[in-house]
Amino acid sequence: MAKKKKKIIRYPRFFRINIGMLIFAMIFVYMAFYIYQYVTRQKVQPYEVTEGSIVNDKNFTGIALRQETTEYAAQSGYINYYIREGRRAASGSTIYSMDETGEFSRILEENAQSQRLLTDEDLLSVKKELSAFSTGYSDEDFSQVYDTKYSLDSMVMEYANFNSLSNQEQLASQMNSGLVQVSTPVSGVISYSVDGFEDLDETQISETVFDRSQYSRAITRAGDLVEQGAPVYKVITDDNWSLIFPLSEQDVTDFADETSLKVQFTSHSLTTDGAFSIITGTDGKPYGKLDFTKYMVQFISDRYISFRVMMQVAEGLKIPVSSVTEKNFYLVPVDYLTTGGDSDQEGFNKEVYSEAGTSAVFVPTTIYYMTEEYYYIDTGDDQEIHAGDYLVKPASSDRYQVGPTASLQGVYNINRGYSVFKQIEILAQNDEFYTVQKGTSYGLNVYDHIVLNASSVEREGELIYQ
Repeated sequence: MAKKKKKIIRYPRFFRINIGMLIFAMIFVYMAFYIYQYVTRQKVQPYEVTEGSIVNDKNFTGIALRQETTEYAAQSGYINYYIREGRRAASGSTIYSMDETGEFSRILEENAQSQRLLTDEDLLSVKKELSAFSTGYSDEDFSQVYDTKYSLDSMVMEYANFNSLSNQEQLASQMNSGLVQVSTPVSGVISYSVDGFEDLDETQISETVFDRSQYSRAITRAGDLVEQGAPVYKVITDDNWSLIFPLSEQDVTDFADETSLKVQFTSHSLTTDGAFSIITGTDGKPYGKLDFTKYMVQFISDRYISFRVMMQVAEGLKIPVSSVTEKNFYLVPVDYLTTGGDSDQEGFNKEVYSEAGTSAVFVPTTIYYMTEEYYYIDTGDDQEIHAGDYLVKPASSDRYQVGPTASLQGVYNINRGYSVFKQIEILAQNDEFYTVQKGTSYGLNVYDHIVLNASSVEREGELIYQ
């Protein structure tokens, strides 16, 4: 007998909603949306206002101008000097001797070998020169290495030569003939550094005189063979001297009202004041001119001198340049300001119109800044006062139509979690920071939090996400 086949009946499956899965899905969607908003939302970086100052010292390199007279050799021969570099000589003082045969130089050399060439005092001077160079050295002005080398060569030459000439008259008596002694024609300070700029004056200034690539300076040493007509020394006849230096357009603006500048010579640890003026070079470009009445001797062997102009220090609140923005405001005359009937809120009486007629309604208003003539109020569309509205003067029938505007520089304060414009008064600036006035009625206070980058805020009153 055949087996009876079993019939399988499939029942329909109904989809049953699991409340737990539904809640989980809703939470997942919410978190995904929140994370997306957080990732794509522009974040605002805050900055805490601090007290500080900006020192806008400016560094320059100028060319020194002096009253210099170059003297030349009247004959050829071996030269020996009797007066140190930077020492003052009276008119008629013996400054050098010229030995045609070289015998006097040989006697000096033999005498020098029997005694110490540099004294302790001489070595101390050399050390001071090296120390000053080390303190003021900058990679941006490598040429001062050569200036220092020239100065040291000159110093060592002077000390060695003049120490061996302490008994010059006795040594000169050993000469048979051929020794000629030369005297100074005028009184002044002696220098043995000659560079061809001795006759330069301010009427010849142009950009080319500051090109140091071809600059050279000659220092004649004792015992050198000098040809007739060669420069052998120069005399500076006046203690007054000048520094000429190039100016940028910004420098001209910054120094426009200055008649005196405080200058620091870092290489010599000197700070002094110089009379300042602006001149125009032969190339039509502006140059600064500093006139000094002292310290000429300290720089007697230098033609190009680096220095720093010490600008006024501005004390105040220090904020980043990137935090500053500008905003337009309506201008309202100061005598239109009033207070609410039963409150001390400040605002203006706005003229409104209805079927019953014209009346004045008090509108509380935030004041952003004030001058002797005007208050600055917000121009936003969400404000109650707009262009074209009429304001009524308290206790008067005078009316003022809102319309004129002016801009203010300021920052966005975010102490309350949303952006509030605060006006600033800039005192000084550099590439990164402003110093602004502190203690102003509508400005900033120390420790306020402001937006670091003002361009990241679209409008005032915007909620700030950090």
